Amino acid sequence: MATDKIVNPGNAEYAQNQAVADFANHRAGMLLWQAVGSSLKAQKMGADEYGVAPVPFLASPPGGGKHVNSMVAGINIAVFKFTRNRDAALRFVKFMTSDDEQVILNRTYGSLPSVNSVAGNAAFAAPEQKAIQQVLGSTAAPLPQVPEESQFETLVGTAMKELFADAASGKAVSEDQVRQKLSQAQQQVTK
Repeated sequence: MATDKIVNPGNAEYAQNQAVADFANHRAGMLLWQAVGSSLKAQKMGADEYGVAPVPFLASPPGGGKHVNSMVAGINIAVFKFTRNRDAALRFVKFMTSDDEQVILNRTYGSLPSVNSVAGNAAFAAPEQKAIQQVLGSTAAPLPQVPEESQFETLVGTAMKELFADAASGKAVSEDQVRQKLSQAQQQVTK
């Protein structure tokens, strides 16, 4: 942003999904997102107007590094053992993981199936889903276990926001500054 001028400095303070609208309306040439197809469709951008590819990484990672370009994530659903209406809760889980509902969720959100029985359905064969499947299967890694995950997200998010604000205002941001901000965030996480 500050050095290579690849993004408008005014975009540093995006707080919602403005990047999706900018991309769909041809005000941005690239978008880093996951499962964005339904959001682009809602912005009236056709699937034939963009391509999907994994986030690139260095051919040779730094010493001890790995080829990781995404995280393993999803939406979890569970029923506690002592839930008052356990039978209804289990029926809800069965409904949410049913073949028909998995296809509906994909068409709405661009998600991958959480059950193997629909993996061959055409809804999951779009280039976007194929790219996501490829990344999750070969170059994604789980996030570290952080007991205070919400606090961790807030602290790291604040650090990144401050770094983007510096870059947007024309200040140079070095790797050392990024390391320092992330180290400060790490030190603040409740142990």
